[in-house]
Amino acid sequence: MRLIIEKNYDEVSRWAANYVAARINEACSTPDKPFVLGCPTGSSPLGMYRHLIKLNKEGKVSFKNVVTFNMDEYCGIPRDHEQSYYTFMWTNFFNRIDILPENVNILNGNAADPAEECRRYEEKIASYGGIDLFLGGVGPDGHIAFNEPGSSLTSKTRMKTLTQDTIIANSRFFENNVDLVPKTALTVGVGTIMSAKSVLLIVNGYNKARALHHGVEGGISQMWTISALQLHAKALIVADEDACAELKVSTYRYFKDIEKANLDPDSQL
Repeated sequence: MRLIIEKNYDEVSRWAANYVAARINEACSTPDKPFVLGCPTGSSPLGMYRHLIKLNKEGKVSFKNVVTFNMDEYCGIPRDHEQSYYTFMWTNFFNRIDILPENVNILNGNAADPAEECRRYEEKIASYGGIDLFLGGVGPDGHIAFNEPGSSLTSKTRMKTLTQDTIIANSRFFENNVDLVPKTALTVGVGTIMSAKSVLLIVNGYNKARALHHGVEGGISQMWTISALQLHAKALIVADEDACAELKVSTYRYFKDIEKANLDPDSQL
């Protein structure tokens, strides 16, 4: 596992955006062999998306030969609801880059048969040869996508019941009213994420410090699904200083030293 520690959230976002753009560019993708990108929602990736939009407008990266698969979607709210992840992605990212609409894949949280929808999603990912780079954030309780504590570390795309902690955390998007937050969601599994060729997680803020500690220094546990990334051959975490508050000093210094040549966001593009 690699851990890149940046000064603040903006530097984290710039570093991640430049890294993503570089991976897309070096893939030399074509319509017949697109680059496959896993996309997260929530507040953590917003800065990265803004920087990717800027890079796209400047002609430094194109998404014309990129296929995306989103991590998750709420169940039981309309696709055009302002807090659906469909709306989130099109508002904050897809409508502002040169991606082809037919290359965007988002789970249907209102599918008549959720299990079939999840099976179809996994099949479609496999049809592209898997995901080249899966991006993500992490919850304060260490969950990745909606793989809450206790989720199987080999799980695939399925319906999950959200924990009260997640419902409370997400209520800020629903008028701070927990009763308005959906209680279930469709989500890729930990196993789905682990099957990607590479994974990049954005971890920022003091409230994510314990999750980062368990992800980097803790044992592998279903109670902290972020910890599964310790077993991934190409896992990368980009964190700000605040998120490192619970790391041992020796761990912090080790990663700052070993990655010192890679800390400048501009060095990634």
